[in-house]
Amino acid sequence: MKKLLMTLGLAVGLCSQAAMANDNALWEKSTLNKVISAGELRVCFEAGYMPFEMKNKKGEYVGFDIDMAKTMAKSMGVKFTPVNTAWDGIIPALLTDKCDILMSGMTVTAERNLKVNFADPYIVVGQSILLKPELAGQIKSYKDLNDPKYTVVTKLGTTGDIATKKLIGQANIRLFETESEGALEVINGKADAFVYDLPFNAIYSAQNKDKLVHVAEPFTYEPLGWAIRKGDPDFLNFLNNFLRQVKGDGTYDRFYQKWFESDEWLSSVQ
Repeated sequence: MKKLLMTLGLAVGLCSQAAMANDNALWEKSTLNKVISAGELRVCFEAGYMPFEMKNKKGEYVGFDIDMAKTMAKSMGVKFTPVNTAWDGIIPALLTDKCDILMSGMTVTAERNLKVNFADPYIVVGQSILLKPELAGQIKSYKDLNDPKYTVVTKLGTTGDIATKKLIGQANIRLFETESEGALEVINGKADAFVYDLPFNAIYSAQNKDKLVHVAEPFTYEPLGWAIRKGDPDFLNFLNNFLRQVKGDGTYDRFYQKWFESDEWLSSVQ
């Protein structure tokens, strides 16, 4: 009997050690725990996507995503650390631990979901069209642009790139590194249309009323989500609960009105 009790005690001890080791492994893997221990939330984004993330005249990062990120960091009791990153390297930056989360107006797609996990969508947008004024009335939807006689531009590596190639593939398609470069091609008469996310196009066309026509009806469905590394349920749970909280307590609506329903901020970034 004494031998049996000793054997059982040893087995229980080994199980306890294994459980502790597993708990430690989960703690070390959790980005949320790392953020709290480090005292900072490192957020990757690409400045230049109005009104989500931009630089103002003082050189400060501002925008809808920036306000959300700062609020998130505050709720964790840590500081917000911005990590401005080129779009084509933003997912690799997350995967190589250059930042803890991507908050950069990123559309949730199946292809991206193979590399990262997304929290619940925090806003839904779609692709719209900026036209040169001469085509006003002639081009009423993306279907009208699906012709080799038209030159359509968009931003490289974005859902605008994907949608243009898929739905307007007959047109002469040209790709640019930034959304501003693409839109300027239309203003300068070097392209017929620019395809990109509705929020950017709405703001950009308001800034250039006499130079562009906005076909504002979105022709794709694009939920935007915050992205994190795979295999991190603790962080994912936190993000979804944080989103529910800010939507429920009025914070989300306040930021939305500030950046999407008002143009008072435009003068600070021009």
